[in-house]
Amino acid sequence: MMGYLLVLIVSILTCAGQLCQKKAAQAGAHQVASNLGSILRWMIAAVFFMGCGLLLWLRVLQILPLSIAYPMLSMNFVLITFSARWFFDEFIDRRHWLGVGFIMLGILLMGISR
Repeated sequence: MMGYLLVLIVSILTCAGQLCQKKAAQAGAHQVASNLGSILRWMIAAVFFMGCGLLLWLRVLQILPLSIAYPMLSMNFVLITFSARWFFDEFIDRRHWLGVGFIMLGILLMGISR
């Protein structure tokens, strides 16, 4: 059970890193020079979150078989989709939501098959 919880935490940390990268890209969309401080802050946050995720991922690999752990990282697709909708008000069409549903079903099937 601990391995599955750690995979979830790794996914959340990776998602947070991706969101920080998006914010850095938005900060530098028009004038990089005037927004350099903001860009750097967001990039440092992204590296921090993704670095923490990497360290936890190494622990996951000690606990779970790779054939289970790696596909479960598909949760990133789900988390990023919800986050893009929530934080950036991005439009997500029905086909994309259907894909997210299938990913969630696959994660559920893998989780209960152990």
